[in-house]
Amino acid sequence: MEKQAGKQGITWEKLLIKISLFYRFIFPHLKNCFFKIFPKTTQLKLNLKIIFNPYLIIIMNIIILQEKLKEGVNIIGRVSSKSLTLPILKNILIRTEKNFLNLLATDLETGISWWGLAKIEESGEITVPAAIFSDFLNLLPNKQIVLSTKDQTLSFECENYKTRIKGNSAEEFPIVPQISKNEFIIFNCRSFCRGLEQVVDIASPITARPEISGIYLSIRKDLLRMAATDSFRLGEKVVVSEKPVSAEKEYSLIIPQKTVREVINIFGEKEGDLRIYLTANQILFELLMEETEHPQINLFSRLIEGEYPNYQEIIPKEFDTQIILQKEEFFNKLKAASLFSGKVNEVHLKIDPKKEDIEITSQNPETGEFNTVLGAKIKGKEINVSFDCRFLMDGLVNIKSAEVFFGLNSDAKEEIGPGVIRPVGDQSYIYVVMPIKTV
Repeated sequence: MEKQAGKQGITWEKLLIKISLFYRFIFPHLKNCFFKIFPKTTQLKLNLKIIFNPYLIIIMNIIILQEKLKEGVNIIGRVSSKSLTLPILKNILIRTEKNFLNLLATDLETGISWWGLAKIEESGEITVPAAIFSDFLNLLPNKQIVLSTKDQTLSFECENYKTRIKGNSAEEFPIVPQISKNEFIIFNCRSFCRGLEQVVDIASPITARPEISGIYLSIRKDLLRMAATDSFRLGEKVVVSEKPVSAEKEYSLIIPQKTVREVINIFGEKEGDLRIYLTANQILFELLMEETEHPQINLFSRLIEGEYPNYQEIIPKEFDTQIILQKEEFFNKLKAASLFSGKVNEVHLKIDPKKEDIEITSQNPETGEFNTVLGAKIKGKEINVSFDCRFLMDGLVNIKSAEVFFGLNSDAKEEIGPGVIRPVGDQSYIYVVMPIKTV
């Protein structure tokens, strides 16, 4: 019986090799089918020597322009991790999908996938170190590059350049989360990213309150509200959607600050529409190719759990003192005052409606003092108040209009409430900043 079984096993080994040579691109599926057909009790000798036989190695062969490949590597390389516990996160995944080359990198919190049209002569996949792949690619001329793999090694050929980079099996790379694409929201790439730019730097990096460490998005019908706070200041931007959400659906989510920065860097200068897909704990940003309805860039990220503070309650609706002033002049004088503002960055404002001017002062025992007067259109009460000059300047930087509105309130005890700065003629952006103290 053993002799016959041995002969039968050898016969099947030869047959398996012939089948795999003909169907090498579907070998993993063939392997699974064979194990289902032949249970463990069968004497069929499908051992590791056969499964990993050199004849069965899949060889990838791709032709693509250096400039195109460099574009993809520059995009995905932003999130490749320097993890010591998971070295595979230092790698990027290279694989073929029909007529496209697909590159993927992740740090387990955020992932970026890029597709580019290429000539695919042989399908396959491999993962290689992102740093050495990118550094070598940048040295190549803008000519055709031939990428091929064999024995977990990636070969480069470009004119008279030839090299080999040792890689790892694609099976070792982390699994990418799958997000349903049945429903999505559409925004113009540039307007969406310009909105994020106005709030992204306000979020608090403190991990003790993770809900304010990210950017809050509230989507209702065709309006998207973006907000961020660090408890001392708050920014809110309203953007109109290109594809309104159905009336019965509302979305509220908190995106990590790091993810938002990547969205701005990757999609900020892109033309066209940005699609957003959502699940309970994941978000996917997608940009399609110009040539075809195929994704060019996918950026996916986890969402921050928790409930965002009801910040609308602290935004004043009416003001005791209303000021209209030139943004650039106000910013430059605050910047000068900051040179003498001391360790707490305090700058004092004396607002006089009768004279229609603002006296700006700061002092530092070690460096000296500063004093200047700024003309403005002022209505309401006289107010003396101090602010962190950095916070005031940060708010002004995010405003594009030539003139800004500055609103203040004081109660019966002359205690000053939060100040509100917004562009004149634009209700879509508001910046709220808490004062340091009154004098």
